[in-house]
Amino acid sequence: MDASASSSSTRSRPADPTGLDDPFAAGPARRRPQAAHEAGRDAPVGGQAVVEGVMMRGVRHWAVAVRKPLPEQLEDGPLADGEAALGEIEVQVMPFDSVLKRHRWMRLPIVRGFIALLGSLKIGFKALQIAAQAQQPEDDPEISKGSWAVAILGGLALAIGLFVLTPVGLTSLIKEQLGSGVAFWMVEAVVSTTIFVGYLSLISRLPDLRRVFEYHGAEHQTISCYEAGLPLTPENASRFSRLHPRCGTSFMLIVMVTAVFVYSPLGILEWWQMMCARLVGIPLIIGISFEAIKYAGSHRGNRLVRAIMWPGMQLQLLTTRDPDHEQLEVAIAAMQAVLDREDPRAATQRELVGIEVAA
Repeated sequence: MDASASSSSTRSRPADPTGLDDPFAAGPARRRPQAAHEAGRDAPVGGQAVVEGVMMRGVRHWAVAVRKPLPEQLEDGPLADGEAALGEIEVQVMPFDSVLKRHRWMRLPIVRGFIALLGSLKIGFKALQIAAQAQQPEDDPEISKGSWAVAILGGLALAIGLFVLTPVGLTSLIKEQLGSGVAFWMVEAVVSTTIFVGYLSLISRLPDLRRVFEYHGAEHQTISCYEAGLPLTPENASRFSRLHPRCGTSFMLIVMVTAVFVYSPLGILEWWQMMCARLVGIPLIIGISFEAIKYAGSHRGNRLVRAIMWPGMQLQLLTTRDPDHEQLEVAIAAMQAVLDREDPRAATQRELVGIEVAA
């Protein structure tokens, strides 16, 4: 085991970080504390894991908390793969004003989902930039906007190519044997889901991304702790599941299933026509999937909803890991920075217009 790996693995972890059952867990359910029932209340908060940190969103603000490396950790260059930053927590808070508030037509069901996703991507990329910059030595130049633009466009191109176009292309190779549009899109859904799960399984083995997944778990546990109405402490947050119904991982799986129902009526087309349809249909599929994840978040106690969301919840086992107390402290710092400036639960209906968040 290298030094960087041991520095991460030897940090303290709670003995039972998921003292509450994972949501929708298979097998006999253990008796849950009252907090588990209270955690079922949805709240207008969300977040995202970043490099050595967490971004949290409220109704009018979003904040990024990042643990910075100690100066001596950067003497020989950037942190090694999987090495934990050991310095102080740095927090930045930004105001948030959704474009959905300014245009009524954007708030229509399905439309609002795609617009909300674009807004979330904008905040998410900014949060990633802040977190990456925080891991650099103080005298290093700021990461240029051009470099970030290239990275963002490259990431989007990879995602569309790998998860949208490649499955269609592979399924087209056997379209003559399938015979119907429904069969084609069902096979395509299996192919895309297999690629997606395989991709997550591979990247989860990377030391750096494993730490990001630990911060992802910290983000979920902190949100659940807030939704339960408990004081935000690492001890309280660690009692909750690292899985959350409004997670983007579950959202991605719903997108793939939704695509079957949207595209199957088109029948079997030429491969280039199907790829064009895929690209054109992205906003519609995202919008429908968004409504599904939004409903699930606010009806998580419903048995049918739990059954439908169960596969997506289990998929989060790949994109989250149990965090340690230091990582929970970072997630709590981000949430507390938002709560110091607003009370999301006390927001009026007018303030909640256009507020669509994922966990």
